[in-house]
Amino acid sequence: MKLTRVSATLLLAASLVAPAQAEPASWTGPLSTRGRWIVDANGDRFKLKSGNWHGASGTWNGSGDINDPANHHAGEKADQVPLGLDRATMAEIISGFKEIGVNSVRLPFSNQMIKDTNPVNGLRDAQLNGKRPLEIYDAVVAGLTSNNLAVILNNHTTTSRWCCGVDGNERWNTSQSTDQWVNDWAFMADRYKANKRVVGADLYNEVRRNIWDDPNWGWGNDHDWHKASQQAADRIQQTAPDLLVIVEGINWTGIPVDGFAHGRPTLEPVRYLSHTLANPGKLVYSAHFYGYTGPNHSGATGTGETSDPRYQDLSPQELTDVLQRQAFYITEAQKHFTAPLWISEFGVGGREESNPKARDWFERFVNHLIATDADFAYWPLVGFHDNRRGNGWALLHWDANGNRMGVNDGDDWRASAWNRLVNAPQRSGQIPRETRWNMLLKESCPQNEKLVGISHTGGRGLCVSSPQWSTTTRVTNEQHVTNDWAVGYTKLQCPPGNAAVGYANFTLVCAPIAQGSSSRVLWFDRGDNRPDVGGDWANGHYKGQCAQDEHIAGVAYNWRRTPDALLCRK
Repeated sequence: MKLTRVSATLLLAASLVAPAQAEPASWTGPLSTRGRWIVDANGDRFKLKSGNWHGASGTWNGSGDINDPANHHAGEKADQVPLGLDRATMAEIISGFKEIGVNSVRLPFSNQMIKDTNPVNGLRDAQLNGKRPLEIYDAVVAGLTSNNLAVILNNHTTTSRWCCGVDGNERWNTSQSTDQWVNDWAFMADRYKANKRVVGADLYNEVRRNIWDDPNWGWGNDHDWHKASQQAADRIQQTAPDLLVIVEGINWTGIPVDGFAHGRPTLEPVRYLSHTLANPGKLVYSAHFYGYTGPNHSGATGTGETSDPRYQDLSPQELTDVLQRQAFYITEAQKHFTAPLWISEFGVGGREESNPKARDWFERFVNHLIATDADFAYWPLVGFHDNRRGNGWALLHWDANGNRMGVNDGDDWRASAWNRLVNAPQRSGQIPRETRWNMLLKESCPQNEKLVGISHTGGRGLCVSSPQWSTTTRVTNEQHVTNDWAVGYTKLQCPPGNAAVGYANFTLVCAPIAQGSSSRVLWFDRGDNRPDVGGDWANGHYKGQCAQDEHIAGVAYNWRRTPDALLCRK
């Protein structure tokens, strides 16, 4: 969601603030995750202090002559390339990013852009003129990464239009098929996989309702964002296994009219249905927050505006509680959903923002980012100005003559909060590996995990860190049962020296990673029977879960063919 309102009276800040500290050239790609933290190839924490350099995803509002700047958002016409390249050289713009303290750039693109063969001209870098948009995107990626900046590829839109309303870009498959979308991601992942400072694939921006239909999380149909994002993640990991896979929550469902169900689910569904990647150490979740939107407010004024509070209307405690519920809980340790959280969009108007609620919200939100040591990406980095007036949301603006206006020029009220954010104390250095929990979403756990829990109904399971395994045995009968540990029940049991690493369709998948012979039978057919670790991985279903130092050696089920008991062994 991006600002579409017109900001009010110009307000000047009285004093200069300390500029951001330069990011040392000390990180090594690719990036991975350990618990809630992102780490570089050496295991050192790499905090995403990012900004959004938009434009390649489109700036046209969708009506009128596309060549007329008046028909582009805030008059900022980008021609499907990162904004501002017609006003400043790439080197100038990137230098500005480093000056204000970002170490990474979220670089939006559209599916239309990557296929457009029309040349772009009028850019300040002569060598870019005459190239098609994707080739200019290539050059920008190379320019950013050669300057020590990490790049996150972001599929922002399908068609090259300004986001985010009812515009044909509401879902990943609104204007194309899911297969086309996944194929385009495979193309982009393959294109940049050799550059280890291209660190992430941000799958799709602000998934939301179109006129008739809502997206969902886990229904299994064509509007299921969990299913589609899992499919894209699997393909990306096959194509470019070094990339982080970044999944944003659902931005909007329902009809924004009082009396009708509506709201911003964000990452709330992940608490009960998370993702499990083949390499789980590559998953990041993301969310967007703007003061003028709200947990049940679309951000509209006039048509589509409801009486629900906006984030900027909430009290400090209410805001903290809502942020925790909608997104920040993701960083809780030792859960199936535990992952780094990247606030990949937040922002506010600059010099001309006179609304005290908007200003106060920004200060409070920055304080929350600092308190939680969260990864972040400001929207946007680049904008236009005319005699220091204009859209005003960007941290860096250029006029038609190439004159720059920046957040640290001394007259931007956001400077103090911005510099406080990028210079805030943070966890750094080596991040130790920790126990990883994941939901069993396919027949087998990832190859460095074992199965530790199974649900009575619902077909769910829980995986936990284990020794690496590669070969498996599929058990479909009682051939390995050594004693009748569940009398009257059909039992599947792994061969000696094996632990269960998967279960589906009355098949136990076993791998040779087990030791020990002490066993116990754990029943869960009439209630949960599990330790309080891993989170609620089968919400609404009875669950059986062995202890972390045990493994599942067998499962028993009755004539209804529902798992009722586990043989836990250590």
